[in-house]
Amino acid sequence: MRLNLSIAVFLFLLWLAWSGEHTLNSPLLLGFGLASCALILILAARMRIADSEGHPSHIIWQAVLYAPWLAWAIVKANIDVTRRILSPSLPISPTLVEVRASQHSDLGRVIFANSITLTPGTVSIDVEDAVVTVHALTREAAAELAQGELDRRVTAIEAPAGT
Repeated sequence: MRLNLSIAVFLFLLWLAWSGEHTLNSPLLLGFGLASCALILILAARMRIADSEGHPSHIIWQAVLYAPWLAWAIVKANIDVTRRILSPSLPISPTLVEVRASQHSDLGRVIFANSITLTPGTVSIDVEDAVVTVHALTREAAAELAQGELDRRVTAIEAPAGT
């Protein structure tokens, strides 16, 4: 029930944002929006495609806390890659490294691998079981991944509140 309510609220807010209809002056349009969201929710429930992995509302607050940290990591990596491009004297040492993922769910491992790829200078090229193969532009970037700070933060997103 909580999942369905979360999906319904999300769909309606998305409809509001995309429709441009933000006032109560158009009750007919708002009704159509509510009806279309309800229809989508009924179809998704009937097809059994509405689940906590497709709509991970249980990690919203942890993800909100994670996003600024990830944004800062992306900024730092951008600066590093830009410096290496503009200064040919700085070494570029492409490296393949396997990083252990301590997440317990597929969703957690996807967040981890995508976070690696979002960070300039590193690309996740394979995820198998609990190991992510990463191409890093430099040995320093590979060493930073091996330290495990990103892994710890993504694992904290995945953990239920209070554990």
